[in-house]
Amino acid sequence: YDAVALYSLKRNEFQTRIYNDIEKNFKKRGLVLEQLLIRNINLPNSVKQTIESKINAEQDAQKMQFVLQKEKQEAERKRVEAQGIADYQKILSTGLSDKQLQYESIIAQKELAKSPNAKVIIMGSSKGTPIILGNN
Repeated sequence: YDAVALYSLKRNEFQTRIYNDIEKNFKKRGLVLEQLLIRNINLPNSVKQTIESKINAEQDAQKMQFVLQKEKQEAERKRVEAQGIADYQKILSTGLSDKQLQYESIIAQKELAKSPNAKVIIMGSSKGTPIILGNN
């Protein structure tokens, strides 16, 4: 086992293997091993620091994978949204007549005139006299 495995991932496996080896030797001598607990594995500080930085680097790599996956999903969402907008614009450009556009404009201007934020609304077209609506 390498130091990283003993320090983190394979500690239980190491303990089980040691237990089995010692138990086998004890049985040959008529002894019974009931329990074996490996509590502390003391490694030099330089090894501990190396292991900790390796574990941190692995966690950072996993985090970056997650961020990358999230960004790919966001890019796909934006593509779908853009396609929806493009489809909507295509439908509008081919399906709306001048009368429909004029009607939608009147509805929007009417709502704007009702708004408490609107001060003065000037409506009109090239074919008629403008209508001026005030807030008062």
